Amino acid sequence: MSVAKTARIESLDVLRGLVMVIMALDHVRDYFYFETWFGDPTNLATTTPVLFFTRFITNFCAPVFVFLSGTSAFLYGANKSKKQVFKFLFTRGLWLIFLELAVNSLIWTFDLSYSLQIIQVIFAIGVSMICLSLLIYLPKAAIFAVGLLLVAGHNTLDGIVHSGQGLDSIVWYFLHQQAVLYIGANYTLFLYYPLIPWVGLIALGYLFGWFYQADFDREIRKKWLLIIGFACLALFFILRGINLYGDLVPWAVQDSATKTVLSFFNATKYPPSLLYLCLFIGPAMLFLYAIETTKNRVSNFLLVFGRVPLFYYFAHVLLIHVLAIVSILIFGGNWQDMIITNEGWRSEAMKSYGFSLLTVYLVWISVIFILYPFCKSYMTYKLKHKNYWWLSYL
Repeated sequence: MSVAKTARIESLDVLRGLVMVIMALDHVRDYFYFETWFGDPTNLATTTPVLFFTRFITNFCAPVFVFLSGTSAFLYGANKSKKQVFKFLFTRGLWLIFLELAVNSLIWTFDLSYSLQIIQVIFAIGVSMICLSLLIYLPKAAIFAVGLLLVAGHNTLDGIVHSGQGLDSIVWYFLHQQAVLYIGANYTLFLYYPLIPWVGLIALGYLFGWFYQADFDREIRKKWLLIIGFACLALFFILRGINLYGDLVPWAVQDSATKTVLSFFNATKYPPSLLYLCLFIGPAMLFLYAIETTKNRVSNFLLVFGRVPLFYYFAHVLLIHVLAIVSILIFGGNWQDMIITNEGWRSEAMKSYGFSLLTVYLVWISVIFILYPFCKSYMTYKLKHKNYWWLSYL
């Protein structure tokens, strides 16, 4: 399994590829698991350890992907002027916002009326890139201070809770409170990714790119990967143990030891708490340390996905949704129930739809291997046409 040569840093692509592959597991679960439409895999009253882990492991994806988006921005600007980097980040941010609203919601719902808009990670990255395009003009120490303040300090805002659909509430929903907005009788807007911590995370990821400059000493980088990785995990366990700050929902003793452990690790994603980010960025740093010089069939497989993340993202959601329609037809259901609209996104008919977790895992593996040749072909095309500026937006 050979991979074309490129100047890209392979360990970063392998990590990105790994989280992209894991991400597909959660999205397959969304469309195939029999309790998805009416349950929550993190609800300790109804979940099982295997179901909880299936959701938990996929929590690595969003924070690592956002963090590495910042790192990629730093490396992109290594030999460019601030003006060039600003233009790229600002225009790419606008492009990602457009893709979220025009394409991503459509392939998630297949609703041509766009009655249901789901604002997710692509939107968060787009806005964060626009913010980063301004932050790059600050000294690195100031960028670090802003990033650290937003990531470590945003949980001080947890007590601010808005309701209703006034302008102040809507602004707050975008910034720090997950919410659902009803626009008239026919349109619904799901705000899944409040922005404040994501902007901080992409800023810290931008500075992280400093460790991957061409002339940076590898051993020093590996030392810092260990320090950052273990520091993040230590901070998680210390603050989670104290149970006073760092997460919107404190953990609590449950009716069994297993559920108590699940409660301890059930950190808040919307918005991503300080503890949530520490819990998943920490292991990502240790993974980068472990694969610094790794080169084998597995790493080659993963970096294919890591080099074409945007293409992969849209392709895998589209494929999973199409496969879900095929599955509902095979088992005698109505394929229109898989068109998720403002009125019927939790149709009563869907209570009888779905499959076991074993089926979810089998479909997940199938999706990855179906997409691999397409992603590899596109990766090769991008490598052969590096001078096509528009490819950097795809």
